[in-house]
Amino acid sequence: MSDRVLVTGVSGYLAGHIVTELLDRGYAVRGTVRSLGHPETTAHLPGIELVAADLTADDGWAEAVAGCRYVVHAASPFPGSEPDHEDDLVRPAVDGTLRLLRAAEAAGVERVVLTSSVAAVRVGHSVRCTEDDWSDPAACNAYEKSKTLAERAAWEFAEERPGFEFTVVNPGMILGPVQRPEARTSVDGIRILLAREMPGVPNIGFATVDVRDLAIAHRLAMESPRAAGNRYICAGDQVSLPEMAEILAARYRIPTRVLPNWLVRIVARFNPDAATAARYLGRREAVSSEKAVRELGWTMRPVADTLVDTAESLIRLGVVADPGPSRRASNGATADRRSASTS
Repeated sequence: MSDRVLVTGVSGYLAGHIVTELLDRGYAVRGTVRSLGHPETTAHLPGIELVAADLTADDGWAEAVAGCRYVVHAASPFPGSEPDHEDDLVRPAVDGTLRLLRAAEAAGVERVVLTSSVAAVRVGHSVRCTEDDWSDPAACNAYEKSKTLAERAAWEFAEERPGFEFTVVNPGMILGPVQRPEARTSVDGIRILLAREMPGVPNIGFATVDVRDLAIAHRLAMESPRAAGNRYICAGDQVSLPEMAEILAARYRIPTRVLPNWLVRIVARFNPDAATAARYLGRREAVSSEKAVRELGWTMRPVADTLVDTAESLIRLGVVADPGPSRRASNGATADRRSASTS
């Protein structure tokens, strides 16, 4: 019988790709959802067992982890905007993580892999960060604090139990194809570009990672004997949104003009998307994934491939209308036709 893996929050963007990676490798997968009453959210993941379990309650977690060799805890709140109260994010992240870890320990799970974030690593630092660095909670927004404190609490739990195998993956901004129409994920910036909802592009940037490569990183962190007791940053160099726009503009008719920071801050007063962007103006994300490459044998695909695949999936699933070919692409096609007709 195949080893069984519990993946939490399987209706989510990253968790769905982790499930696909595990199924492709022959694992049996059980997934948690907050309610079994919405089968459409997991219809793209045939062949998995579902259990209802919510991070805010104890019910269902003993059943979820029973008989599982591994647990991948990918579920965590990801807000589209800053919440009214930071505890709306922090408490479910911290309490839910500890709730899962207690259930996994009681069930004799061999290893738990936690999805954290570079948000738990880089905040408050101005130099390139490694796994030895931690974010300063006093400098964090609510989401960054939730990831930092949840991971800290998890490490404290694991360190008090020497025989408990625990590994953490710290991804950057996750991009890549969506498997189902998602309301809001980290690919929303690409959706906004394709939908031409803003007249230009804010000058912000992120250390990015392809969701498919990140799913592989979780599997490697689960399987590798040396991964126990380690955290792994999984993110490339910072890529700015204007750079992303330029890459996509080779195919699609989208805005590429860089918006001045002062304009983004003004628009942020009444536009929630601009408000989200304004929080990242002037910030740099410098992190190193060298440890994951060295110890796990992990690799990343080119960011241009990730961006194009993201856009194509959003269009294919109807999340956004096709913006049409860019003038650059049209001109290139015309030039190709002219060249062919004279050859």
